[in-house]
Amino acid sequence: MDRIAGYGIGDSRGEARGAVTPRAALLVFGVLLLHLAFITSYLGALHDPEPDRVPVAVVASEEVRAEMVERLDGLPGRPLDATREAEDADEARDRVARRDLDGALIVNDAGAADLLYVASGAGTSLAQAVTEVVTEAGREQDRTVEVVDVAPAADGDSRGLSAFYLVIGWCVGGYLCAAALAISAGARPATVRRAIRRLAVLAGYAVAAGLGGAVLAGPVLDALPGRVAALAGLGALVVFATGAFTLALQGLFGIMGIGVAILVVVVLGNPSAGGAYPYPLLPPFWQAIGPVLIPGAGTWTARSIAYFDGQAVLGPLLVLAAWAVAGAALTLFLARLRTPARSPLNELSFA
Repeated sequence: MDRIAGYGIGDSRGEARGAVTPRAALLVFGVLLLHLAFITSYLGALHDPEPDRVPVAVVASEEVRAEMVERLDGLPGRPLDATREAEDADEARDRVARRDLDGALIVNDAGAADLLYVASGAGTSLAQAVTEVVTEAGREQDRTVEVVDVAPAADGDSRGLSAFYLVIGWCVGGYLCAAALAISAGARPATVRRAIRRLAVLAGYAVAAGLGGAVLAGPVLDALPGRVAALAGLGALVVFATGAFTLALQGLFGIMGIGVAILVVVVLGNPSAGGAYPYPLLPPFWQAIGPVLIPGAGTWTARSIAYFDGQAVLGPLLVLAAWAVAGAALTLFLARLRTPARSPLNELSFA
């Protein structure tokens, strides 16, 4: 009886050891690190938003403008970066509408009631922050501020987050498509032809996902205005860029490349994308990385399409194109390194 009991205990211990291999333990530890990085990044970026040198134009007579610029620039914590570049109210308004500026203060030289231009379509939290800072600064001088929103967020996008969530959905689709290809046919394509086929599947998926997301955000849910075709094209680029980047990482690291993609796109990219809090409200690190990551470039472009007639999108589109081209090129290069000697058998598998 003791022998049987002892055998049962020993067998259970053996099964336990077999169930948690060193490789599995290492993967679990990696997941823990990714988990903690997720918490650190989100809390670090979003726990205490404060305006940081938000570009605001000041339009007034020469004497008053110099004084007002100095006063706004000297506010504690430097929330505003006041400039004299706009010569008149119309120019200032146009620059806010082109996303050159986040606000424009038109000082009434003949009275105490000023005018402030903002654009909540670029992020309601940013427009609110600029309004609060300028209003408080004016109150100290017994001045009032009337706020005019030159690009208001749509009724279906009352908090200005629809563009951000749409882009995040596209990013998720991109790395899930790449992950599905890895799970079904192996993380690393064995030949260049198989890598090309994976990229072709991803491209087709990106077009469908881009169009589907644009239709849902626009005509179906009325969450975003703007041209459906332009949003669909953006979506296809975001999905393909994310997916190609994930395929490249899978070529480098195997299945663990999915985790690295999540680290870059989700852990670092989401909180720095300017969604809940646009760039001037984020800490310096997230301000710096946001514009060069896929979620940030995508969110900026989606908002420009929806509210600013496609203004100021060249830079973000080049960022997205760079991720797409680099991901595809690296995927093909790594497949080329692994391609065995030519044989008809190597070309039979789809992926």
